[in-house]
Amino acid sequence: MPHLMTKTPETLRLPITDVYHGVSIADPYRWLEDQGSPQTRAWLEEQKVYARSYLDRIEGRERIRARIREFLAVDTYDSVQSVGNRYFFRRRLSDQEQHCICMREGPEGEDQILVDPRQRRTGIHTAVKLLHVSPDSQLLLYEVKEGGERAGTFELLEIATRRRLPDVLSRGYLRGFSFGPSGKSFYYVHEPAATDRPFYRAAYEHIVGTPFSEDREIFFAGEDQSTRLVLLSEGSRLLFLVHRFSDKTVTDIYLQDIAGTEPPRLVLGNVDYYLGLRMLGERIFAITDRNSPNRKIVEIRLRVNREHEWIDVVGENDVVIRDWLAAGNRIAVSYSRNANQQICFFDLSGTKIGEMTIGCDETVRMVGASQDNDEILVQAETFTEPIGIFCYSIKSNKRRLWARRTRPFDPDDFSHRRVSYASKDGTNIPMFLVGRKDVINRGQSPVIVTSYGGYGVCMKPQFSVFVAFLMERGCLFALPNIRGGSEFGTQWHAAAKRCNRQTAYDDFLAAAEWLINSGRTTPEKLAIFGGSNSGLLVGAALTQRPDLFQAAVCIAPLLDMLRYHLFDNAHVWKEEFGTVEQLDDFQALFSYSPYHRVVDGTRYPAVMLVSGDSDQNCNPLHARKMTARLQAANSSLAPIFLDYNKFRGHSPVLPLSDRLEALTDRMAFLCDQLQLPV
Repeated sequence: MPHLMTKTPETLRLPITDVYHGVSIADPYRWLEDQGSPQTRAWLEEQKVYARSYLDRIEGRERIRARIREFLAVDTYDSVQSVGNRYFFRRRLSDQEQHCICMREGPEGEDQILVDPRQRRTGIHTAVKLLHVSPDSQLLLYEVKEGGERAGTFELLEIATRRRLPDVLSRGYLRGFSFGPSGKSFYYVHEPAATDRPFYRAAYEHIVGTPFSEDREIFFAGEDQSTRLVLLSEGSRLLFLVHRFSDKTVTDIYLQDIAGTEPPRLVLGNVDYYLGLRMLGERIFAITDRNSPNRKIVEIRLRVNREHEWIDVVGENDVVIRDWLAAGNRIAVSYSRNANQQICFFDLSGTKIGEMTIGCDETVRMVGASQDNDEILVQAETFTEPIGIFCYSIKSNKRRLWARRTRPFDPDDFSHRRVSYASKDGTNIPMFLVGRKDVINRGQSPVIVTSYGGYGVCMKPQFSVFVAFLMERGCLFALPNIRGGSEFGTQWHAAAKRCNRQTAYDDFLAAAEWLINSGRTTPEKLAIFGGSNSGLLVGAALTQRPDLFQAAVCIAPLLDMLRYHLFDNAHVWKEEFGTVEQLDDFQALFSYSPYHRVVDGTRYPAVMLVSGDSDQNCNPLHARKMTARLQAANSSLAPIFLDYNKFRGHSPVLPLSDRLEALTDRMAFLCDQLQLPV
């Protein structure tokens, strides 16, 4: 391992004490929350010099970079939609920094570029994303982002002429959009980033070609910061969803006929259960956990002056419904069964008409469907096969490859198996082990571990360049299905939700202990990584059991759990985490909040924290404060540093060159710490 050329920075401590429910808690690095202050910017520059003094001297870095480029510099496709006989999608050629938006006439047609971000001449950090295509496939709505910011600008393209229309929604957040039946207008809910009334929640009708100042306001939901308005539409109806974020999220739902003169009417009020609505023509379908914890698909038939009818279409099963798709005269339903996937097809009366064949190590996502035939569009991947896009026929139960990312290595060299272990409370937790065949069948190896543990997110097989590179070098990859997900039903999520959050961390730490006690690895050969909520998981693990790990990569995390809800829109996660406002929530948050679990004089593992100015989901203040706190407390010689980029945010839209350098740094760090061959 290279010696650090620069001394660990000493960060100014400015003691601030908060009192929560009678408990005094110090926060010495509160000043690092101010992202734009000269003091914070100077601190970031000092941290950059410190990080580079280590990363740039790692042996084999250029060989690592060359292999990472082979993984990343490949043709890629994503975001495919079909309208009539046309396919719309994003494509990036191997030598391009960013994706273009393209169109294909028929499944075998030539790829035609519709929107190329290079033509804007605004730099490599400009990215475009396909959003909506009008029913007649004449207009296309897309989003333009600068770096990884969450906000975007929304532009309209006339497909036939490739002309960008002047109808541009300014930088902000689009909470709903629908083209009108004629294609000459659209309906939208837009929250501008720069406005005198930032919490004004309203929906509008816009006539294409007219100034936005002439738009007609069709619904107003108030100006409460805790309210969010969402628009859904299909055919001749509009649905307005008014979400109110409090201790529990509650929703009011309004309906309006586009052609009618009546104002929107309330059809469902104070909805405090899960209700995911979709419209097929004049019919309203929904996925819901109303009286059905594992969820079911229903049709809601609205009645005037009497109770609405809820007609079960796909009833509740013994396993949870993960996803669904409704199109034409069919419904596709994806189940999670013992951490394996099952996709079944039903007609609109609920009769099962087919089931997709899915491999035991495969993850399939439904991304779209044709209104004119029985085909649906799916994405499929495994631990060793990158994402492929397929047209799947329900009638024949066969897939036809539409496009696939170039495969950078031979999957036949790798294998996987399922194991299980007992968590702290005795609960049996399943876990994937993946690696080279010679590694998975031997004893001790370097091991990398990740999981998620929140929001009901299932951890399923997927291809990762991060993981594939390390597995090539002899690492075993471990993916435990910890609680907080919903692999075994909604109770699996509830078991690690809010005040029970520690359960997810116990499950994760138990996985590390099993890997060590079973002889698979040692603490000196064990590394963990994760981003977003998984970054919180990594932070909790390394502060609760620093002795278990050699290294940790903590990406775009939440780490100060006493103040997370005060920034950006993080207050909407109150139902998942709770906040310090309630005593029981405070006690749970304080007990595991990684920033507050750091103890002076502790020997911490090597830690790479990753964040950037543009992250408006998990505010970068978390990574900044945690870096300062760990550096001050650490008594080991292990490097603790911050990888920071002003363009980096929560959206995965950085250009190829930025992603290449970022991934090279992460792989160099882990190869150095785990002593992997490069």
